[in-house]
Amino acid sequence: MRDLKYVLKQSYESSRALIIGINKYQNASPLGYAVNDAKEIKDILIGEQGFEAENVTYLTDSDATKSNILKSFLSFTSENVKVDDRLLVFFAGHGHTKTGFRGEVGYLVPYDADMNDYSTFIRWDELTRNAELIRAKHILFIMDACYGGLAVNRDIQAGSSRFLKDMYQRFSRQVITAGKANEVVSDSGGPIPDHSVFTGHLIEGIRGKAANEHGVITASVLMAYVYTKVANDLNSEQTPHYGQFDGDGDFIIVAPNIDDLAGDEKKDIDELISVPYIEAVRNNVTLEEKVDYVKELLSSQKSHIKLHDFAIEEVRLFLSGTSEDNFAVSGSYSEEEFLNRISSYEKYTRDLGAIFAVIAYWATESELEVLRKIISRVSDRLIETQGGLTVWLNLRWYPLLLLLYQAGIAAVESKNYQTLSTILYTKLGDSDYGNREPYFAQKLSSGILELTRADAFKRIPGHERQYTPISEYLFKQVQPVIDNLFFLGKGYEASFDEFEILYALVVADLRLQAQHHLWGPIGRFGWKFSNRRENSPFVRVVTEASNLKEHWPPIKSGMFGGSYERFEKAANEFKQVLGQLNWW
Repeated sequence: MRDLKYVLKQSYESSRALIIGINKYQNASPLGYAVNDAKEIKDILIGEQGFEAENVTYLTDSDATKSNILKSFLSFTSENVKVDDRLLVFFAGHGHTKTGFRGEVGYLVPYDADMNDYSTFIRWDELTRNAELIRAKHILFIMDACYGGLAVNRDIQAGSSRFLKDMYQRFSRQVITAGKANEVVSDSGGPIPDHSVFTGHLIEGIRGKAANEHGVITASVLMAYVYTKVANDLNSEQTPHYGQFDGDGDFIIVAPNIDDLAGDEKKDIDELISVPYIEAVRNNVTLEEKVDYVKELLSSQKSHIKLHDFAIEEVRLFLSGTSEDNFAVSGSYSEEEFLNRISSYEKYTRDLGAIFAVIAYWATESELEVLRKIISRVSDRLIETQGGLTVWLNLRWYPLLLLLYQAGIAAVESKNYQTLSTILYTKLGDSDYGNREPYFAQKLSSGILELTRADAFKRIPGHERQYTPISEYLFKQVQPVIDNLFFLGKGYEASFDEFEILYALVVADLRLQAQHHLWGPIGRFGWKFSNRRENSPFVRVVTEASNLKEHWPPIKSGMFGGSYERFEKAANEFKQVLGQLNWW
């Protein structure tokens, strides 16, 4: 199955909602403001958020029976609901929790529920399972009820950042509830009269208090806002529970400038959205545990052997996943297979990429050999001559490009140029025909060059017209990983540009030393040079180097042979190449 990010649009086709509010129960105690809450949410969606009235189902009190709620929810499995639609489900009413052998089970209490008969309740996981049948790319559940048993994660962690348009093209299923098991919903006393504490803060958030400086509100941002407000409200004893139970996208609530972000498709202008930091319960996942373990090993001077062994084990897993058993180099080419391979390579590179980046960020002299060994072992099989389809042979370098970008950006961000130098100048073994390009930076750039010449990455939807499609794609692909690890925020772009410039100039310098014609991989900094010239990232890097010369940190780390003259020659000739490019 093709990765959805290659087929989803950077917008919504239709907006749909199911709104439920229950004050008067047949067999349970009444609530005071649930219907008010539901009505206000309905009015906001239709009157302010562009939801069409015919796409909003509204159930209150006696209409909100178990049968009607499930029937209404399952109606969204219809073929009329498109993959680029969004669906918001709001429930204001009682919640209930039952503890079973495997933990807590959460329930919603419909109008006709018998409080002594669990078969009359609606299990929360019944909704999540049925959500698999709904094609809408984004579903957001907002539950003004307290119950437990939510198995969620926080792929978009508070304190991280994401690009707005990218979120439109990532599948997501998100939820926020008013409170956890055994907590009592505060049905009044919130910031807005005649509304619950939870929905009162929710309404204020949607109407602008959760927005960033550009007026953008995503579900993750809204959930972080509501969490903080409800947890700290003097009239509340609730702690909202929120997260994602599927996917890694983000439901876009308000994006007033999305049309402006379209900009020049070749330059892929986008808006970086930050999720406010809050104090939330940590949910361990395997990768987080691995990252924490690597940080622990890096903090001790006596743990370099354990770090070596752990890193090599991860390399073995990486090599197993990316082997020819999973990625045959023979066979015919198809665009669908190309996109499938890109997605699969990214999956198998995920853990090693994060671990490699963490080591690169904090590495000292004693960890440099681990970095060299990782690069050497992941490159071994690629430097041997092998027959097969050219595009598949060259695409095998893509996971290594991901590793380089993640580690390289991390090293630049931490000003750890010794690490960056170690990675770029790691010497690889000889192939059957010798090795005319002994350094990792050279060999990798040559492998990717063939993909550039073939315009391979322009076949990725959304990248057809871009000047530097590989660079643009990596800019978006690497950002979530790096931001989760190091919280770069808006500083990410500057570190990305500096890394790409140093990488390109190292390759250019090595080619000059070998008396080859000058070339280096040109990334996003190339079209920035065309537009900004003396104010471009490339000129800023060159100017900083000319001011410091031999004292410039990359030179001091041994890059460019430790010689400013070598750097200057490569930079001047590369600048001429950039000036001759016709981006138009």
